[in-house]
Amino acid sequence: MALAVGTPAPDFTLNDSDGNSVTLSDLRGTPVYLNFYPLAFSPVCTDWFTAIAQDSGPYAGARVIGISVDSKWGLAAFKSQLGADNVTFLADFHPKGDVARLYDVWIDAAGISGRATFVIDADGIIQDVDQVAPLETPDADRLIASLASCTR
Repeated sequence: MALAVGTPAPDFTLNDSDGNSVTLSDLRGTPVYLNFYPLAFSPVCTDWFTAIAQDSGPYAGARVIGISVDSKWGLAAFKSQLGADNVTFLADFHPKGDVARLYDVWIDAAGISGRATFVIDADGIIQDVDQVAPLETPDADRLIASLASCTR
């Protein structure tokens, strides 16, 4: 079960698709739309991030992050293919899945993270979370509404 609403979001540092380190606590002051997903280029993940890339309006004022176990090179190709310039893709690559475990969304039997979206406010507190089966997508309308309440 993913972390609970009202709890502080665990801090982490991961490399983005360009090889730059991104630390969650460095983003304080900005809401974060944090998405764990199984694998880049899989059909559901591609659809999810295509929708985010095509309509960045609901995410204005927030940092949109996608985390998977893919390498930074795979994530760079995924970002480029989607034209997802409004998404920061982070590699939970080595040690594999450490951040997914921290957020309690790791699927050990599959060696990937599950699918979960966390809305984190500017103070680093989880305001909403939706964890679904890997072949499903989170409730985008509800999560975007939660994010909007953080960006006002």
